[in-house]
Amino acid sequence: MRKKIYLDYAATTPVDPRVVKAMLPYISEKFGNTMSLHSFGQEAKEALEKSREVVADLIGAKPNEIIFTSSATESNNTVLKGIALANKEKGNHIIISSIEHACVMESARFLETQGFEITRLKVDKYGLVDPADVKKAIKKETILVSIMHANNEIGTIEPIEEIGKICRQRGVYFHTDAAQSFGKVPIDVNKMNIDLLTASSHKMYGPKGAACLFIREGVKILPLLHGGGHEAGLRSSTVNVPAIVGFAEAVKICKKEMKKEAQRLTKLRNKLIKGVLEKIKGSHLIGHPKKRLPNNANFWFEGVEGESIVIELDLLGIAASTGSACSSEKLEPSHVLLAIGLRPEQAHGSLRLSLGRWTKESDINYVLKVLPGVIERLRKISPI
Repeated sequence: MRKKIYLDYAATTPVDPRVVKAMLPYISEKFGNTMSLHSFGQEAKEALEKSREVVADLIGAKPNEIIFTSSATESNNTVLKGIALANKEKGNHIIISSIEHACVMESARFLETQGFEITRLKVDKYGLVDPADVKKAIKKETILVSIMHANNEIGTIEPIEEIGKICRQRGVYFHTDAAQSFGKVPIDVNKMNIDLLTASSHKMYGPKGAACLFIREGVKILPLLHGGGHEAGLRSSTVNVPAIVGFAEAVKICKKEMKKEAQRLTKLRNKLIKGVLEKIKGSHLIGHPKKRLPNNANFWFEGVEGESIVIELDLLGIAASTGSACSSEKLEPSHVLLAIGLRPEQAHGSLRLSLGRWTKESDINYVLKVLPGVIERLRKISPI
């Protein structure tokens, strides 16, 4: 049997068996439509509202401030476009960072075609946004600041609380894309001055097809989807109850195990980073050495291409990635890596190893055993 080691948890996570167990009754037995008045519908409605309470509790929100969506992409599109359309009388200026996920970048690009002004803040070599730059960029016409909590590629955790405080003082809505951090590190929307927050089920051992959007009471926003008035009129569409129940179960598990799991993963991550930098000459860590997600390790290697490394590792039974999984088929270098100052040829030599619930120390040992040989072989045949 070939080894199978999954180190691409940042792309997606396997569904926890405990989550599957919680979902099963809502696939076959408790199948009602949440908008139906009969007992089948009300049974599904009760599960939906209990799930809303569980998700809200993790971040210190009220249940009525959580709406369920199909993905983080949908949530982020809803925030940027919904806030822009609802508040255009106040202003037309939105601030984002230069390392946001593609769904935020593309939403912002679309809004520019509709007459909105977008400021893309630069980051430092670690991918950190300077709160002073946010403060400087806010003007009278600014209606929204959207800065991700932790970057999906390089794992850097942003100074969200400080940025949120600036936005609150200036009367500007503040949104954070927490798809990568939700369930991995503590989040308190009140302490961190967050008005809108995006999270995703499949990044935290829940099923695909479920995500959420926290919208603070009083925030003026318009829906993308119009129809039967589901989710307080903010997301019309028949509710995916099994996936949402699974999402809530995943949240329960993460809340209970978060602290211990973060410590375990940090230890493994540090071993991996130390081992790679010591064993492979011409290897470089990408992202902040300390202010980073507990499960993220990203490197660039001199003289090799990331795609080749990923293919070689896959042949050895290790699943890894280069750049973002959402756009890994694109040939151009990652916009995130270019934004932190890497040259295109350096960005093309990146490798992201992201750990998770089923990563063992023996897996890290195996990577450290085979990766130096992979890099050496590829350098020998590289035209770079």
